[in-house]
Amino acid sequence: MSDLHKALADISRIRVQLAAGTMFRGFGPAVIALTGFMALATATLQSAAILPSSEPRETLLVWITLAIIACLLIGIEMRARTRRKHGGLADVMLLNAVEHFLPFGATGAVIAAIIMTNAPEFAWLMPGLWQMLVGLGLFAAVRFLPRTVLLAAAFYLCAGAITLALASTARTISPWDMGLPFGLGQLALGVILHIAEKEDATDDAG
Repeated sequence: MSDLHKALADISRIRVQLAAGTMFRGFGPAVIALTGFMALATATLQSAAILPSSEPRETLLVWITLAIIACLLIGIEMRARTRRKHGGLADVMLLNAVEHFLPFGATGAVIAAIIMTNAPEFAWLMPGLWQMLVGLGLFAAVRFLPRTVLLAAAFYLCAGAITLALASTARTISPWDMGLPFGLGQLALGVILHIAEKEDATDDAG
């Protein structure tokens, strides 16, 4: 029985090592780009006063709701694509991706909860901080994503810094503080993943 357990442990370790050296193909370019359009549409609706934007807390709640919807869409497709693209390594690859992004997402959620509960007057900090956390998450995930994802990561970090600098003067949240960076960032990320996917398909065909 101990030999069986050792063999299973060895197989599991090999699978983890294989997954660590394999490019993750679970992110669907179309859904990533769709979340960018959703961000731009949300900012447009808030600017037109169709969605709440008068109070910082209301503004953040709209964007938190959008983020949850976007994560659900990405997660559902990611699970399906991972099983289709990675076969027997699907579970390990999926867990690896979640483990990389979860700390950054959890950090953003905790900071938002604290600010909204205890210091809503500092809500203007959130758009820039969220953008920088996304950038850091992408930088951390570059080892299992296409190298060109670095461009999107750098964009999010720069956008976050600029958003923080601009928001610090007015101390208010504009719908476009969220909509423009996340809209352009997700669209760019979708294009990057699409190009990488086409290159992979060409390499496989060759």
